[in-house]
Amino acid sequence: MPVKTPVVLDGALNDEVWRQNPPTSNFVQSEPETGQPATQKTDVWLAFDKDTLYIAAYCHDAPGHKPVVTTLRKDFPIGDEDSFEVILDTFGDRRNGFEFATNPAGAHADQQVTNEGKDINVSWDAVWFVKTAIVRDGWTVEMAIPFRSLRFEVGGPAWGVNFGRHLRRKNEVDYWAPVPRAYTLARVSLAGTIDGLTEAQPGRNLQVKPFLLGSSVRPTGGTAFDHSLDAGIDLKYGVTPALTLDITGRPDFAQAEADEQTVNLTQFSQFFPEKRGFFLENAGLFYVGDAARNNRINPTPSPDEDLLLFFSRRIGLSPGGAPIPIAAGARLTGRAAGFTVGALNVQTERSGATPPTNYTMLRARRNIRGASDVGALFMSRQSTTGGGAWNRVYGVDANIRLPGNIDWSSYAVNSATPGARGATGAWRTSFNHEGNYFHGKIGAMELGRDFRDDMGYYRRVGARKWLLDTGIRPRSAAMKAKGIRELHPHLTWNYYTSPSGRMIAKSLHSGFSFFFNNGAVLELSSNQQFQAITSPLRLAATAPSMPAGNYSWNEWKVLFQTDASRPISVSGNYYFGGLWSGTQHTLQATLSIQPVHRARVSLGINRTSAVLKLPVSSFVTALYTIRANYSFTTNMYLDALTQYNADIHQVNTNVRFNLMHHPLSDLFVVYNEQRFTTADGTPPGRGLILKFSQMLAF
Repeated sequence: MPVKTPVVLDGALNDEVWRQNPPTSNFVQSEPETGQPATQKTDVWLAFDKDTLYIAAYCHDAPGHKPVVTTLRKDFPIGDEDSFEVILDTFGDRRNGFEFATNPAGAHADQQVTNEGKDINVSWDAVWFVKTAIVRDGWTVEMAIPFRSLRFEVGGPAWGVNFGRHLRRKNEVDYWAPVPRAYTLARVSLAGTIDGLTEAQPGRNLQVKPFLLGSSVRPTGGTAFDHSLDAGIDLKYGVTPALTLDITGRPDFAQAEADEQTVNLTQFSQFFPEKRGFFLENAGLFYVGDAARNNRINPTPSPDEDLLLFFSRRIGLSPGGAPIPIAAGARLTGRAAGFTVGALNVQTERSGATPPTNYTMLRARRNIRGASDVGALFMSRQSTTGGGAWNRVYGVDANIRLPGNIDWSSYAVNSATPGARGATGAWRTSFNHEGNYFHGKIGAMELGRDFRDDMGYYRRVGARKWLLDTGIRPRSAAMKAKGIRELHPHLTWNYYTSPSGRMIAKSLHSGFSFFFNNGAVLELSSNQQFQAITSPLRLAATAPSMPAGNYSWNEWKVLFQTDASRPISVSGNYYFGGLWSGTQHTLQATLSIQPVHRARVSLGINRTSAVLKLPVSSFVTALYTIRANYSFTTNMYLDALTQYNADIHQVNTNVRFNLMHHPLSDLFVVYNEQRFTTADGTPPGRGLILKFSQMLAF
């Protein structure tokens, strides 16, 4: 409804537009009783003027029940507390959307949804405002989302919209447009429709964000501090209402959250997710891969690490995670001529022996037949020195929605590298069905022996993989009365062969999960493993290398997660049984203590005690973690992470203070320290970084 008088954003719901117009209600449960009316009423209003979309909600609750609030932090975990969320499908394509959420304390969470959850970018940020108020019978919400923060086509299709509410004390999830419990709000094809947004205008949408960064750093073992002062700029411009150009000059990501170390007992390099802002925005558009899988423990889909075709951490970071200076970068994303398009180009500078390099990623996708799409991609890494090395990857992909709620996802690519003449291609195909009771996926993929992707992440080449992932989710009133909401017996099978058909690896995960009414999870599983390694492998700094050969073992696993909304919670995994040529006892656990919703302390342990038969040996590897967070307000935080690696007697500390002094504008103060606990006199490495940015909108 158009706004006739200004809306005062205070969470009170006493503005004329809310008082004089009826709300929309009738929310429906997704959890626990799919399709049944919500146990508590939720009223929602929508209003707009030419610049802003306003959303108000009254989340009713029985008197005497205080809303559950666990944090003030931005991008909080939505399912761990009471929350209200909205998704806007601004292109009306029933695939993609912008999601905004808040809790009773007024915390902000926003994310970008691509292809109905195939990729969910929780690090996407927008300028929007929210105020909440706790009342006698629930809590209220007022949101203001400027149209300039969104991307849409003026005069295009009607927008899709859906609203969700989490009622944490009942572990209940409700939606305005019904969504089966196998899915989340990201299932945009099930959303409702907003009509009448004819006056919406995206504006010129020009944002300029300069930054200043000062640092003083002494490397570990060094004797002097290196002082530096740098500056850079980010620019965002709406080329059309549906097409956005981003340009960055000399970006610096020193304020990005530090990677958390883990113990690696495999023959593969570890996978760390992207955390740098420039590469996170619209990242889902460049994603090529598997269909989205519903995951009750973590709803964000995880990439297939056997081949992630585009992995932005290959740009501007060394294999060890050290930064490589970026001279400039540009990204063009959005909709044009009926296509969803994306173009990324980044130029890095020389760093030691690494020459200056240009990286290019081009992506186009077109919607067909309702919820299906086809696309193409081209990637290039080119050393910009004379006669420098290069690599190209190009191909096509398709995601087809078949009858019976089956998603068929496939891609085929080829690579070109100097000197490569053999099997240079790779492909993947899978069929996936998600239902309330049954889920199943089957598929296959292959990476040629000479396939190479310098902008991707993959574990092995010259391999074909067969995969199966299936299970059932029975529920009953009798189980519910005993505190168990759902059982989940399931099976995951991966089988790898060489081009000649020889088995080179396999894994069989047979698990039985218990999902409890309060959100706790317990899983018992057996994991049979086979790995053929062609070179010696060292599992820990204190362990001898195992010889090349074939290894098979069976490990048992206990996964546990208590109610995360409680002041004290525990989560983790315990492994016992086989490990390569011997046996293991491995504990990965985190104890979280939250005395108030502003503060949280987490204590973590990742410890393995193993005995090997080949060679005869034993070792203990351990990693201890302390993470502390304090939220002063909804836009000022202090985070501290300390990790102790007992294998190499190393302590790493990262402390970050973040003040969001203006929308999309930050002041960061970051302190890093690395020291060794051995008495060898090595001076610790230390660094202090200050970064100030200011977003200017025109």
